[in-house]
Amino acid sequence: MFIAGFPAGAWGTNCYLVAPAAGEECVIIDPGHEAAAGVEDLVREHRLRPVAVILTHGHIDHVASVVPVCGARGVPAWIHPEDRYMMADPVRGLGRALGQQIMGSITVGEPDDVRELTDGSVLDLAGLRFTVDHAPGHTKGSVTFRTPAAGDVPPVLFSGDLLFAGSIGRTDLPGGDHAEILRSLARVCLPLPDETVVLSGHGPQTSIGRERAANPYLQQVAGAAAGAPEAPRRGM
Repeated sequence: MFIAGFPAGAWGTNCYLVAPAAGEECVIIDPGHEAAAGVEDLVREHRLRPVAVILTHGHIDHVASVVPVCGARGVPAWIHPEDRYMMADPVRGLGRALGQQIMGSITVGEPDDVRELTDGSVLDLAGLRFTVDHAPGHTKGSVTFRTPAAGDVPPVLFSGDLLFAGSIGRTDLPGGDHAEILRSLARVCLPLPDETVVLSGHGPQTSIGRERAANPYLQQVAGAAAGAPEAPRRGM
């Protein structure tokens, strides 16, 4: 499996292009603020052919470039229905004060073709298989995408803003819920094998094994470190 990614825009949101190999069809995950140019560069460099955009949640730092990226290629965007409204009205997902402060001249909207994700569904796209897990807590419609192990390639979890290296997503914006994100961590992340590679919405690559051993939130939900102090949370 071929994965290329880069941190985009003011919030350093990780955008990923995933394909069976260079020169083939690909899926774009979370084209956020100012991501369109980076997507085009990777498409050109690796001779990729985008067939879909899939979104871990609706915050503006993850969806700001959906319209130009989808429009340039005539491809659909997939998002959970509980976060779909943020594509056209991101201020509602951030709260009025923060939303008006950061939006500035960012133009948003829905692409022509929007399709909705459901928990447990499987997307067969670009010759790859992505399993969708609804993981609310950061937002009501947050999801993760899992790809299975294949030969020497370990399974991969695109965790969005559910799980970061050493931390988790913030829960103080509209639709956020700290107890709910802990339940999502327990349901979505804890059952995964340690070798699962975690590619999150912000920050560096990690693994489930590393986070199981060192992330205080995973330790908390596993009952391994009761009363562990909170780590700083990331994401918009």
